[in-house]
Formats: sequence, structure tokens, C-alpha cells
Amino acid sequence: MKIPGPPELLPGRPDAIIDLQTAEGAALADGQWRYSDTRVRQTGFVSVGPDLGPSGPANRTYEVAPRAHAADFDDSAWTVLAPADTQRRLAAGRVCFNWYRITVTIPERVGDLDPAGCTVVFETVIDDYAEIWVNGEQPLALGDAGGPVVAGFNAPNRVVLTRHARPGQRFTLAVFGINGPISAAPANYIWMRTATLDFYSPSRARADEQVPVEIIPGEAGRGALGRIVPPDARLERVAGGFEFTEGPVWTRDGALLFSSPNTNTIYRWAPAGTVTVFRPKSGYTGTDIGRYTQPGSNGLTFDPEGRLTICQHGNRRVIRVEPHGNITVLAETYAGPNDLVYASDGTLYFTDPPFGLPEMFADPKKELPFSGVYRVHGGVVSLITPELAGPNGIALSPDERHLYVGNWDPDSKVVMKYTLGTGGSVTSGEVFFDMTDAEGEDAIDGLKVDVVGNVYVCGPSGIWLLSPRGEHLGTVRLPESPHNLAWGDEDARTLYITALTSIYRIRLGFPGVRPH
Repeated sequence: MKIPGPPELLPGRPDAIIDLQTAEGAALADGQWRYSDTRVRQTGFVSVGPDLGPSGPANRTYEVAPRAHAADFDDSAWTVLAPADTQRRLAAGRVCFNWYRITVTIPERVGDLDPAGCTVVFETVIDDYAEIWVNGEQPLALGDAGGPVVAGFNAPNRVVLTRHARPGQRFTLAVFGINGPISAAPANYIWMRTATLDFYSPSRARADEQVPVEIIPGEAGRGALGRIVPPDARLERVAGGFEFTEGPVWTRDGALLFSSPNTNTIYRWAPAGTVTVFRPKSGYTGTDIGRYTQPGSNGLTFDPEGRLTICQHGNRRVIRVEPHGNITVLAETYAGPNDLVYASDGTLYFTDPPFGLPEMFADPKKELPFSGVYRVHGGVVSLITPELAGPNGIALSPDERHLYVGNWDPDSKVVMKYTLGTGGSVTSGEVFFDMTDAEGEDAIDGLKVDVVGNVYVCGPSGIWLLSPRGEHLGTVRLPESPHNLAWGDEDARTLYITALTSIYRIRLGFPGVRPH
């Protein structure tokens, strides 16, 4: 089982290795090392502006030349390095930088291994730090450590080149070397400790683990259930070792963000199998944080402009993260905002049970005598309903005419359905489905909908699948209790599930409704 934090990418013994620091290895990959020192030069730029971006008055700053990261950069005039010469001490010393470039080709065979379909990882250790560009690209995400960015002092950078290798594929690698610690202007130089291509067969490169799942038909019969859950559906655990996971949302760059309310952290899971800290102190920084069981963030989503919006338990507010990292507070001094959803016009709905407060309903910070469901429209926060003891999961129907809210209340495990009017106001409400008498201790937590209007509810003993008419189509039972859901992957047909200790996924028949 995987653990939170940045685990080693594809640990263990590869099925084959090409050592690019040997003549034999470089020849096998049809690669030739080229090298250049760099220089730091002055350049014109602009100061930070009121928008926190580069929009202020002109200034002077510095850049490194050459900027050799592009795939089509012409390095023909650079020094050719014999593979073993990559271990020479190079650059000028002290505060200095350099470039190593090589284009490699996947061969027909690597020893006894046919590389077709393999995962190929480029690993290098630069004394002291490195940045890696692959075919001119360096995808960046908050919390990244290693891979294409600095991994640490003399630490291995491991970058996946492909998960479906084909003989003849070519990759241009540009490695930017950095002497360090920069702050101490060290009396040494830059050199390459290792540089390899590691090959992993498809069976060994999987970043998931298949686990048992039980699909139980509901009262509406197997026919409707079979259209949602294919007969060959597999449940996979993609990460584990957490205390409690919540609030998942799929990002535009193809990763999953999720909250760990107990440890006050937002994590980022990437399909390569890595888990990194995306946002520490995600919900609270108060001096009394030791009193809190769940001080961190819970629900996460994106607004129609792609800005991350966060329910913060301990800070008792809903915030939006702006493009330059500053935040806007959308609602504050509530009991403990739990989950949220945006309409396409930017109207925000959120639930506010007191689960983030140390003493919950009896906590002195809970000023309101009820737990509410709220709407934020035009900058104004308004109460939709105070009728639920523990309003929790929340979702909109595909046509945005109805709002679904789940109730975490052992005595009333209901999903409510509210009809929406002009400007997102509520005109009526009714019980959509009641599972109070169902087997299982959990009440109702997160919920989501698919494009045809089916509702997926984290409830007693699993994920309940409900038709748009409120019929029980079936229940998906996992190895542990599910608590929230997100539609992921490029086609939005993979349901990612945050449970007690792990993140799971399952491929389903219909795409889901994702943040706009």
C-alpha cells in the first residue's frame, strides 16, 4: 500500500537499464551528449503590478543564457561529450549553471527485453541540483519534488518519458545543472553522477492495485445497473496510508487533488503514481489547532474560470485561490464549510455542518443554532435551508434545475432534492431518497451526478446509485467506507473515491458532470 507524500517513482529493480554514461549505452540509445556552460546576464523586465503579475514599471533583472530547453534548440555548435565525460567536473564553479543535452531513441531490444509497451524512466543525479526538460516540456504543479524539477541536494530526478514505449520513439532531454548550495557559493563544480533509461514491463509499471468490490443490485433491477457498472468493472486502489480523505476534484492537467482534513493538507495524486503535498495548512493555522480533529480543508472544486475553491474547516470559511496564489474569501465565520458546487453562471452552493469544530454542535464558535445550506450569488451569501442536522455532500443535476444535498444524520439519512428558480434560488424541496433504515453505520457524505442524471451517493455500506427518479439501482461496496467522489480521467468516466485511508477508482458506463 502506498503512503502519503512523495514516494519513489516506480521503486525496485527495473526490467532493463540503458546506462547513458557508457559508450555502449549511448550507442544503444543512438544518443550523443552535448554540453554548454551558461552565463548570467542582465535583461530588461517589469516589476510586479497591482494584479500581482508582471504588469508594473520597467526594471532590470537577470537570466541564464543560453535558454536551451526547447526541443528544436540548435546545439550543433556545443561541445560533444564522450559518455564518460559527463562525470567530469564542469562549469566555472561557485554560483554556476550548465546544460547537458541528448536525444535518445527506444531500441528494438534492450538486452533480453522487448521494450514495446514498457514504461521508460529517465533518471539522473546531478551534483548538486537539476531541472529536466523532455521534448521541450516541463509540466509543473504545486508540490512537485523531483521529476522535472529540483529533487533535492544530489537527489535523483526521475521522469517518465512514456508509459507505452515504441521502438523508434525519440526523446530530446535537456538537463539544466545547478551548483549548490547557491546561498553559500560553494567552492566546487557541476557533474553528472548517473544518467540512465530504466525500463519497466507493463505488469510491473502499474500504479494501482486491484482490490475486491461487490456490486449489489437495487430494487430497480440489474438492467439499469448494468448500463452504469460494466460487467468487467475493476476497483483499483491508487494511493493509501492516510488518516481520512475527502473533497476530491480532477484538475485540468490530469491529476487528482484531495483533502486530508485530519492532517490539514491537500494532496495531489498524479497518474504516474506519485502523491505530493499540494497545499499544507489547508484549513487552519490557529494556535489551538491541537484541539481539532479535522482542522484542514474538506470540499474542493473549480469555479467556471478554473480557480480552485476550498472549504476550510478550522478557518470556518470558503476561499478561492486566484491565479497568482492570493486568496479571496467568499464566505466566513460559518460552522465549518464542508462541500460545494458551482453552477455554470458562477453561483456557488455550499453546506455548513459543524464537523470541523472541536466540540461540533456544542462548540462555542458555532454562533448559529442550525446547520445550513447556502448560496453565494453576486457576492452575497444567503441561506437556502436550515432543515438538515448535518448537510454534507452537494451536487447539481446536469440541467442545473435541481440541487441535491445529503444529510449526515444517523436518525435521518436522506438525500434532499431542491428545485431551483431564477438566480439559483430554491423554490421547493423534497426527500429524494431515504436510506435511514439501510444496513451500515455511516450516514450520507459526498455525492455526484453523471451526464444522464444518475446520482452517486456515499452512504451506508457503500456508494448508492440512484436514478434521476430516485430509484435505487444498486450499491457498490468497497473494502472501506467511501466519503466523497470525483469524475476523473480525460473522458470523465472514471469515478475516483476518497475513503478512510485510501483513494480508489472504477471505470463506469456514463461520464460524470465535472466542474465547468
